[in-house]
Amino acid sequence: MAYSLERMADLLVKNGAIKSKALETAFRSVPREKFFRHDMQEFAFEDSAFPLCDGSTISQPSTIAVMLELLDLEEGQKVLEIGSGSGYVLALISKITKRKVFGIDVNKSLVEISKGTLKGLEIDAKVGAGDGKKGMKEEAPFDRILISAAVDEIPAELFGQLAGDGKIVAPVGDFSQNITVFNSEKKKLFEIGSFVFVRLK
Repeated sequence: MAYSLERMADLLVKNGAIKSKALETAFRSVPREKFFRHDMQEFAFEDSAFPLCDGSTISQPSTIAVMLELLDLEEGQKVLEIGSGSGYVLALISKITKRKVFGIDVNKSLVEISKGTLKGLEIDAKVGAGDGKKGMKEEAPFDRILISAAVDEIPAELFGQLAGDGKIVAPVGDFSQNITVFNSEKKKLFEIGSFVFVRLK
């Protein structure tokens, strides 16, 4: 059981979920408890998924770490997260890219909560409510797109919003999913399984 942010990060490094120094630094610098409901904050450092509101969840830290390692983030990259939920993953991404991050979620109330949380932590982010399958065309192209919800296949429109050398990372599958990496030519580069995500709505 992890009772603190530092302990949680230590465990993620030890079990190999966190591999890069940049991601380790990000995990240690973002207060995960700020993205939890007040009545759930005591569980913020557990390696488990927890409910937010209206069926949304905040993914377990080890799963987030796996996805962000596969996203292969670098400073200066422009990143969009589909299904940005609480905003926690956006905050981690911003610590690595050191630039404005972009998110979209179908849950309007959750979007407003996440915007307030990110602003309070001085994270430069644009988060909107809408259909994640359509992406955020007005801000494209993106160097990286992360889909933080299960899909059967990558929505075609998202490939059109990806930079030429960009990557999309998403959990793909029906009852369980493989976290899969695609390039801008829709070629599957890598996959690892199996995980269970809330489906993209």
